[in-house]
Amino acid sequence: MTRNDGRTLGWERMARTGLGAAGLGIVLHATPSVAQTSGTNSTPTAATLPPVTVEAPIQARPRTQPAQRASQSSRGRVATQRNARPAPAGNPGVREAGAGRANASSESSYVADSSSAGTKTNTPLLETPQSISVVTRKELNDRAVQSLTEAVGYEPGVRIDASGFDPRFDAIAIRGFDITYNGVYLDGLRLVGAGLSVFKTEPYGVDSITVVRGPSSALYGLGSPGGLIDLSSKLPTSQPFHEVQTVFGDRDRIQGNFDLSGPVDANGQFSYRLTGVVRDADVFVPGGKDNRTYIAPAVTWKPDQSTTLTILGSYQKSKTPGSMFTYSTGTGTTTDIFTGSPSYNSLDQEQGRVGYLFEHAFNNDVTVRQKFRYVDVDAVTRYVGFLGAPVGNVVSRYTGYVHDTLQSAIMDNQVEARLSTGPVQHTLLIGTDYTSSKFNDKQGFGFGVSDLNLAAPVYAPESIPDPAISSSTAQRQTQSGVYVQDQARLDHWILTLSGRSDWVSTTGEDLFALTRQTQSDQAYSGRAGLTYVFDSGVAPYVAYSTSFFPNLGVDPSGAFFKPTTGKQTEVGVKYQPQGTRSFITAAVFDLTQDGGLVTTGTGVTVQRGEIQSRGFELQALASLGGGFDITSTPISTW
Repeated sequence: MTRNDGRTLGWERMARTGLGAAGLGIVLHATPSVAQTSGTNSTPTAATLPPVTVEAPIQARPRTQPAQRASQSSRGRVATQRNARPAPAGNPGVREAGAGRANASSESSYVADSSSAGTKTNTPLLETPQSISVVTRKELNDRAVQSLTEAVGYEPGVRIDASGFDPRFDAIAIRGFDITYNGVYLDGLRLVGAGLSVFKTEPYGVDSITVVRGPSSALYGLGSPGGLIDLSSKLPTSQPFHEVQTVFGDRDRIQGNFDLSGPVDANGQFSYRLTGVVRDADVFVPGGKDNRTYIAPAVTWKPDQSTTLTILGSYQKSKTPGSMFTYSTGTGTTTDIFTGSPSYNSLDQEQGRVGYLFEHAFNNDVTVRQKFRYVDVDAVTRYVGFLGAPVGNVVSRYTGYVHDTLQSAIMDNQVEARLSTGPVQHTLLIGTDYTSSKFNDKQGFGFGVSDLNLAAPVYAPESIPDPAISSSTAQRQTQSGVYVQDQARLDHWILTLSGRSDWVSTTGEDLFALTRQTQSDQAYSGRAGLTYVFDSGVAPYVAYSTSFFPNLGVDPSGAFFKPTTGKQTEVGVKYQPQGTRSFITAAVFDLTQDGGLVTTGTGVTVQRGEIQSRGFELQALASLGGGFDITSTPISTW
């Protein structure tokens, strides 16, 4: 909670670094550290479809986030009915499809036992040779999370809000490398982002959030060397429930949530889920809004115990400021003077998605899966900025207009087989995926806005027209990949080997200059990890993994940029005491990115050498019963 002057109350500063009450439990949090890198002062490439810079940051205002004052309904599930009918008997020779995903609930504990994000198979976290954290629905509820950045802010190695509070984007870095555009996934499928068309996450619509740290290209293809975040959608459940919430906060924040689910027919073949959010809220800039309307229907068809088909959709409309900047003097002193105009300051975004999750288990040994999603994002941004330095105390201003659209379709096909070669038990995964994305960007810059007197700023309502479009670009990208993974178990030893080959083609067009640029890249990536699981629940591991990311553009000599690559060595240990709901992880890593792009002081983009990130991470989670939960993330050091 913040005061009107933007300063954080003392008790909240204590709560963020110590012991604070949250919901029915008690949560122990430590503020995660900021990842630091050594080597070339370079910023990793943000996206395959490059982001559009519409305004240079001046000096970010310290974060002032709205706090929830009260909730009119319980944060726990409210079940109006309980289906006491026993489940139909299944074929003992057939593994139940979707059993580990569709009906899994993360409502009861902060501690997750397994996740498919690290291996694309339902693997216990103890056996996955990678640093992984799962934020369960219970923790999201207890902390009253209002954004994706808030949801992952306590996870080790994660940096959020580097430029202060900004509701426009979920800007996140893992282990020192940005993942905003190329590291956010939903149900294992990448949410492509470009320019100002960045998919906005409504945290009330997810069941859990998994943070995978380190390169993951061996299974997912192009991405950040820092890792990825995988969101798990709320899926239909076999038990009916109905939940309605109201949330109030400072800056006139009011929000309503609802979540409805249950079976449709008496036999339980069909079930549904309908989740929604409506919010009206202000932010600290004059006239700024943080409004949202979100609706997400889902239907599951389960004709038998071995087949599951879930159809998912969502529509979201958001309104946030187009500019959040305040004035910084020539000596670097920050002020509370807003540089924009309330009459021309908005980012209006509409986004929709539709897709499905299909799984069929032929028997206990062979399972096939197919995932598909189509996403459409339309973002219109209007903002005002300073035009040069002030003359006296008066500064002239300009208007900016950006209209970005993004369409993306992605499909992932998997075959999972369990087999034996002598005493060695294998879980073999073979998959192919394909992504096609189209991004269009239109920009215009103009005037028609009043000057601003910095000594006595006045934001009177005024009619400001949209400037004429002065640039228009179109970019298209296709990616296809083939991957193989073997999880081989011999007694207490587990060897995980993953390999992948990707083909990426990107085309960029300047629709005003009538120029065209095409680039094709091919890359191999892999991972090798070895884990030993003791009977006591201690599991040390060592792993090596790589990543790649294609870059669009040419260097000053006219040559195409090479893909940016990453490699990491990680050594860690996980501990899950038997008979308890607790989990402790520790990891030491050495991560290197090579060939990142950086823009020089003359505005020329060049490709530089290595950036290195090294660190130690430690996290402990425990559900002690009686509504008492603990999560502790000591400060990581790089």
